[in-house]
Amino acid sequence: MSGIKRIAQIFEKARNQQRAALILYYPAGYPDYATSLEVLKGLAQSGADLLEVGMPFSDPLADGPTIQHATQVALSQRMNTRHCLALVRELRQQGVETPVVLMGYLNPVMAYGMERFVRDARQTGADGIILPDFPPEESADFRALCDAYELALISLVSPATPPERARQIAETTRGFLYLISLTGVTGARESLPPELEAFVARTRAVARVPLAVGFGISTPQQARRVSQIADGVIIGSALIAQTGEAANPVQAAVGFIQKMFTALGKEELPRSESL
Repeated sequence: MSGIKRIAQIFEKARNQQRAALILYYPAGYPDYATSLEVLKGLAQSGADLLEVGMPFSDPLADGPTIQHATQVALSQRMNTRHCLALVRELRQQGVETPVVLMGYLNPVMAYGMERFVRDARQTGADGIILPDFPPEESADFRALCDAYELALISLVSPATPPERARQIAETTRGFLYLISLTGVTGARESLPPELEAFVARTRAVARVPLAVGFGISTPQQARRVSQIADGVIIGSALIAQTGEAANPVQAAVGFIQKMFTALGKEELPRSESL
């Protein structure tokens, strides 16, 4: 089955369950290869709808302090593109069927070889790719490669994206459209921007694909708010912070996902609840 179709199915499944899809980002190699493998397995076994496997890069321009730190730790453990792909292959070999999207930056992909990267990503079992610093206007050839290998190349829009440009980007994305909730870098926030609902509605009017919101979502209340207006909730920094500080990272990751699934359900949440 193509990666594009597998990703489409998670949104259909979540919609049938009257909830948003839960998408979790975790960097390969943090705090080491083995631990990141076990954390990702734990997230999958606990019901994550999609895993974003971060590919560490020395200059992560879109990322805040939490992911920057995790990236540097992973790089110090000699994590690289080849090892990221090996990790995805090992996830598949160990029975993980959850869709996997590789998220990183263009420079390492170019250094690896763009066609070689797409081919190897598909062969290892990846379903999609997110490259925040690769403008859609410049990615036509790469997108064609991804389409040929049935990989979803997922595009991003921000609150600053004009509606007509958002429409053009939505027409070229595969799987879903990644909505950056705010102008800035990744990282947990005390609150989500008040204009988020308007941003999602504005994008919904020009897009025919599922919309998943990321950047700044850190509490069950924030996840609940996003789930009420979007098709998917993307969480990264808050998850990394929880596992990075834990004596048992896998247990911490599982506890995290359980709280978030509660938030995506129909139960009322205590206003004071936090992670």
